[in-house]
Amino acid sequence: MGEITLEEMSAEYFDVLKELGNIGAGNATTALAQMMQCKVDMSVPQVKLLEFKELGELMGGEEVIMAGIYLGIEGDITGSIMFLLEKQAAKHLVGKLMGMESENAEFSEMEFSALKEVGNIITGAYLNSLSGLTNLVIYPSVPDLCVDMAGAILSVPAIQFGALGDKILLIQTQFFDEMVLDGYFILIPDLDSYGRILSALGLG
Repeated sequence: MGEITLEEMSAEYFDVLKELGNIGAGNATTALAQMMQCKVDMSVPQVKLLEFKELGELMGGEEVIMAGIYLGIEGDITGSIMFLLEKQAAKHLVGKLMGMESENAEFSEMEFSALKEVGNIITGAYLNSLSGLTNLVIYPSVPDLCVDMAGAILSVPAIQFGALGDKILLIQTQFFDEMVLDGYFILIPDLDSYGRILSALGLG
């Protein structure tokens, strides 16, 4: 299989990604509800093909402070994935999890580790969905968490993603409990892995 760019992705592949978005977000919602021991709903995920520079704008501007959970993937496919959540939403999630909302603007060490756990569970839900759809074996690395401006967080995958062109696949999901949480999930497979995913889906 020759090199493929995202612009050449087939409509079928895009439909599969939407399906991945639906299943992944559904699994993530269930996992979140179990963790937080309360009802969590979600909106239908939006799957978008965007230029990297549009990504920051979509999240409310590159200066918006976000919590970004970033991890590598290994196994039958390699690459990285990222889950981003606006800082206030992340604080709310962690507060619910720990049974107390912190007044402090910054994350304590305990909140930080709880947030990492949330990120781990959410990204795991998406990876399990991808694995289930493709029957590929996928191992996540230990997650890396960073709280910074959206532009700074996104510069990490932007460098890696350069080889694939300047378009990126984004799954955007809104989770609801007492407040709306906007979650952004970015899957960045290495170039060879796109071929493997397509073949596994019978589209390659």
